[in-house]
Amino acid sequence: ERLRSKKMRTDLLSIAKKHNMETVAFSPENAEGKRAGGSRGADHEKICPCIGISPGETAVLIDTNGPGIIRSMWFTGDICQSLILRIFWDDLSYPSVEAPIGSFFGYGFPGITEDRSQTFPVLNSAMILVAPCRGMNCYWPMPFHRHCRLTITNRHPNRVCTMYYMITMDKGEIDEESMYFHASYRQELPVKTNRAYTIIDGVCGTGHFAGVSLAVGTNAPNGCWVEGEAKMYIDGDRYPTINYTGTEDYFCGAYAFGYDRGARLEYKPYSGLYAGMYAVLGSERQHYCYQPRFMLYRQHIPDPICFKENFCMTLQNIGTTPYGSRSRRDDFSSCAYWYQTTASGLQAVLPPDEDIFI
Repeated sequence: ERLRSKKMRTDLLSIAKKHNMETVAFSPENAEGKRAGGSRGADHEKICPCIGISPGETAVLIDTNGPGIIRSMWFTGDICQSLILRIFWDDLSYPSVEAPIGSFFGYGFPGITEDRSQTFPVLNSAMILVAPCRGMNCYWPMPFHRHCRLTITNRHPNRVCTMYYMITMDKGEIDEESMYFHASYRQELPVKTNRAYTIIDGVCGTGHFAGVSLAVGTNAPNGCWVEGEAKMYIDGDRYPTINYTGTEDYFCGAYAFGYDRGARLEYKPYSGLYAGMYAVLGSERQHYCYQPRFMLYRQHIPDPICFKENFCMTLQNIGTTPYGSRSRRDDFSSCAYWYQTTASGLQAVLPPDEDIFI
């Protein structure tokens, strides 16, 4: 604990150190992120606060040479799962980041803006902030050596999506040991019977797993939906090296997030620095939204999961019955985050737009 406190103080004090970098920012008002490249409008004018992305169109928000590091990203507008965020490192033809924009920011149900208490569910963590109303913020550091290209593709069949964004970046030399950020989307609707849900697999190389966001739609009646264990397989493990005791335990909760304790059986949402079950959704007040739904996240910032050769993580979808544990049939979608020494492609293929989890 003393070492952790010392590290946090060191990180906070770094803001007072001299940074030999040049800060640039990409937005609709300065699309190329140039020095003095912003709006020429008068003090009372807005010239280009947003962009429109037509169906089937890919908008290039960043296309710049390095070295550098993305420091922060902010998006809002028509946040929906038809908008696909991709990031390509160092002139590679394949992305190292690919996910529906809502899921990337841990907001797997972007069409819902009220939880069961009729308030906007706020995700308030170290690396991601989702603020009212769909203000999507990311602080994952994303260093790159030679080149960075960031795109948004609109896969909606007939909707022009409005997008507001601000992406800040530092240009200049970066540490040679800096690793590349990766993110990959998965879904199963529902999770296959008698088979664990795969958070991530096919990761090859050296790096560390940094976290996951999870969206769950419950379907099955057989017992508590959080009985499933999270399991991590490191460097060719036949059996998991890291094995949590339940889903709520992995997300740093306990006893079904409060549903198993107390006179009133209700889930208790929370949003912490590194973990949370921050949204309980679905009620008769929400149009076509009776199904209980949950949004969760875990960020391995103080406790990264290191691997040298490969990494895999699964999550069981089971409930308890008088006959023991049995598979459930819940809907899962997730976005996994990790760093690698080399920029890598992703094993998972995005489902078509008509099948994406919303």
